[in-house]
Amino acid sequence: MSVMSGADHLHIVTSDDISSSRIRLGKALIWGSAALLAAVGLAQTAQVMGWRDFGFQTWRPTLYAYCLWATALCWAQVIIRGEQGKRTLFVLPAALFVVSLTVFPLLFGLVIAFSSWNLSSPDGRQFNGMANLVQMWNDPFYWNAMGNMIWYVLAILVEYTIAFGLALLLNAQIRARKFFRVAFLLPLMLSPVAVSWMVGKSMLEARFGPLARLARWLGWDNPSFFGSPEMAKFTIMVMDAWTFIPFMMIMLLAGLQAIPKELTEASRVDGAKGWRSFWEVTFPLMLPVSITAILIRIIFKLKLADIVINVTSGGPGGATDTVTSFIFREYRDRSNVGYGTMLAMVYLVLIVIFMTVLMKVAARYARPRT
Repeated sequence: MSVMSGADHLHIVTSDDISSSRIRLGKALIWGSAALLAAVGLAQTAQVMGWRDFGFQTWRPTLYAYCLWATALCWAQVIIRGEQGKRTLFVLPAALFVVSLTVFPLLFGLVIAFSSWNLSSPDGRQFNGMANLVQMWNDPFYWNAMGNMIWYVLAILVEYTIAFGLALLLNAQIRARKFFRVAFLLPLMLSPVAVSWMVGKSMLEARFGPLARLARWLGWDNPSFFGSPEMAKFTIMVMDAWTFIPFMMIMLLAGLQAIPKELTEASRVDGAKGWRSFWEVTFPLMLPVSITAILIRIIFKLKLADIVINVTSGGPGGATDTVTSFIFREYRDRSNVGYGTMLAMVYLVLIVIFMTVLMKVAARYARPRT
């Protein structure tokens, strides 16, 4: 594109226009503000740990120092890199904001995790080193909740089978197909808290619940859905599955509808019908969608707490406890903030490791097949 002579044009700063003094100014802004942030952070950490009192009442000085460093970093990008630095400003402030919302709470959580802090104690928060880790290692209730999570996660295989069957049913040419699609999605539209009160506290109530009355009419003398550990755990699994099976079903249904009809017709011509067509054509093509649905469901399952808290509070005897519900009770019932935060941090690390390994293994099978 030709440029007309004599016209006024916007001057664009390139790397050739940036002087060495300007680069030194930009670097001085970055390192000076970073040094100030590090000094304020170390000083506030030293005060929190009880090593020395600098007169900080809250964490606001560190927040202000971080805002100053972030502003200086963005400004320095324009000073040092010119036009490319301006382009960086479209992403850098958002990235710094995300860091402020993740890194600082994580660091603050680590400080609390290595502290003895009970809200009912007048002593306040005190650093106790590895005492919370030792208590966690010797806590049978925590490891019981961790063992329960294994069973809850394994139940996803049954949920996946039911969801796949419903997706195949809704993908077939049946009467009132649109009605059944909406009806099967109704549990997903309900809050787990509503499900726990509507089903767990009302319909499954041992004395006056309609399902308990039906069980007595069928011959169960003393129906109690939460009386024994095995029955209580199974009931919690059923309630959670009833809530989230529609989520997996809708993902699988979308995958089934994306399969080209030419492939299924070609398989029929080749003699593959019924189960043979499903195992040789449909299931391999649905494998990427299936793995994605299972991984997302595992993430939801690892956060299972609301139904357990509202229906059984982890009972009887911790049989239905999840790690999240146990941590919640550690906060609510015992006001043990330090120990509860340590449990949450360890659980977070275990989830990250577990999901990373699982996603790497799943990546081998999640590639689309034709």
